Amino acid sequence: MLLAPLAGFALNGLLGKKLLGEKAGGALACLAILVAFIFAALSFGDLLNLPPENRLLRDTLYNWISAGTFSIDAALRFDPLSAVMALVVTGVSFLIHIYSTGYMKGDAGYHRYFAYLNLFVFFMLTLVLADNPVLMFVGWEGVGLCSYLLIGFWYEDQQKASAGRKAFITNRVGDAGFLVGLMLTYALLASQGVFALDFASLEKNAPLLSSVTVLGMAAPTLICLLLFFGATGKSAQFPLHVWLPDAMAGPTPVSALIHAATMVTAGVYMLARLHFLYELAPGALELVMLTGCFTAFFAAVIGLVQKDIKKVLAYSTISQLGYMFMAAGAGAFSASVFHLTTHAFFKALLFLAAGSVIHGLHGEQDMFKMGGLKKEMPVTFLLMAAGALAIAGVPGLSGFYSKDLVLEKVFEHGGPLVWAIGALTAALTAFYITRLFVLTFLRSKKGEGQAHESPLSMTVPMAVLAVLAVAGGFLLKDRLLLFLDPASAGAHQAPEAARLMAVSVAAGLAGIAAAFVLTVPKTAAALKSALSPLHSFIFHKFYVDELYGFAIFKPLRLLSDTVHRLVDAGLIDGFMVNGTAKGSYAAGKLLAKVQNGRLDSYALIFALGVALMLFWVI
Repeated sequence: MLLAPLAGFALNGLLGKKLLGEKAGGALACLAILVAFIFAALSFGDLLNLPPENRLLRDTLYNWISAGTFSIDAALRFDPLSAVMALVVTGVSFLIHIYSTGYMKGDAGYHRYFAYLNLFVFFMLTLVLADNPVLMFVGWEGVGLCSYLLIGFWYEDQQKASAGRKAFITNRVGDAGFLVGLMLTYALLASQGVFALDFASLEKNAPLLSSVTVLGMAAPTLICLLLFFGATGKSAQFPLHVWLPDAMAGPTPVSALIHAATMVTAGVYMLARLHFLYELAPGALELVMLTGCFTAFFAAVIGLVQKDIKKVLAYSTISQLGYMFMAAGAGAFSASVFHLTTHAFFKALLFLAAGSVIHGLHGEQDMFKMGGLKKEMPVTFLLMAAGALAIAGVPGLSGFYSKDLVLEKVFEHGGPLVWAIGALTAALTAFYITRLFVLTFLRSKKGEGQAHESPLSMTVPMAVLAVLAVAGGFLLKDRLLLFLDPASAGAHQAPEAARLMAVSVAAGLAGIAAAFVLTVPKTAAALKSALSPLHSFIFHKFYVDELYGFAIFKPLRLLSDTVHRLVDAGLIDGFMVNGTAKGSYAAGKLLAKVQNGRLDSYALIFALGVALMLFWVI
């Protein structure tokens, strides 16, 4: 699984431009991911042949780090959680690679693009297959690097390059918390005589941390909060969500792969993988749930008024990730992974359909310059409709099953208020996705020129994802949950489940109906005029970026400029380095005047020296 995408990266990156044409380079990259998917499927079959309580395949490749009592193996594990993630990563990635062969055709950086894409899959698989959190962190950082490379792929454009830097730096802020949490975990366990850091040992020994306090806080709570801070960066949760909308600067297939189906779910995977730690920290779990709840609602509100088709989907991704964190915070880790899986299907489909629209309109992304594409792009229209209905939670489609389960678990463990906000967010989700669909396909045409349907290399992967978006939830709802958590076999639905389902479905249908009414041009214009200040406030993302700029970036820049001027330029360069050089130079010039080659000067100095010596002696 790991070697195939790594080989694809090396061959396309080092030899692609010189030895491989476009078709060969694209085929090689697709083949690498197909091989990874095949081996993931074969390993999945091996796992199913084992008894549910023994479903674990583990390989130790070699001893990676050994320093005193600290020893880490490069070891891989394949259990139900990593199996689901590996199949989602390789399966969706393969479809997006095929789509990319058509979307990126003729681009000057074609081979570089596929090299980066293969490298990303390698690091993502490293993340989900790692048998210890240190190796997982390598994959964690690797996908951050690849995200930077792919977001800023067209680096000649300053705006796109800046978006790549923003994503990279914002993720590093969160990753600092992850790293501190990881070091604290090892330090505290080592103080208890435990030096193994593989996940099985961590799960066995985690209860030892319950009696330890750090800074007046229970150790599991502090560790889980630090790790969760890392997850807020990678999975774009408030307050580190600001990078993901700007990440839409990259090619659209990148948005589908990294920012819908794989990288942004790393934080959710990490929480599910370390569930045994979070179960020891109910306070941290509550914060996870509340953060997810706020982020889901907050991002959905911003998505209501965006004009860029990819920005709407970006805020939708942030919102849907919030649902996953709500479920994880409620202790329903299997429900969280279920929604992660269905979201990978319909959100990848929506991004690829948006890319098809952009491709057909020669780069146009403003929905208010679209319209009437139902006739010009009928295939994309039908496929986008499948994705839109799925995310809107229409009964029978994949989003309905996973969203409904998330809300049910949140009601059980988080209470009516958190559930109500989640249900309201479902209505907002249905509204903004229907608004996007109506403005793009159903409203009268606004732009100029004729749109064209995308080639088969783009529409076939979308069709496969559409089937999964429609039927995936129904096919997986019981099987996936039972596979992830065999103990849930005898679990029953909450007594209120039917009523909760009815409310969430009604909320979704109300959102769809409201979108059809409020996208009528006269109604939309009147509403925008009446609520102009609020519309502007929401459209500008509640000015969070500007607030960060004023409260964080400007003071830091002022501080760094002051420190540079006084310490670096003044003390170090000015006094210690240049000052010493200037002093030596001045002393040299002074001594040079003494050595002037005139005998009378030498005699005078000699006489003065003799006189001073005699004075001292006498």
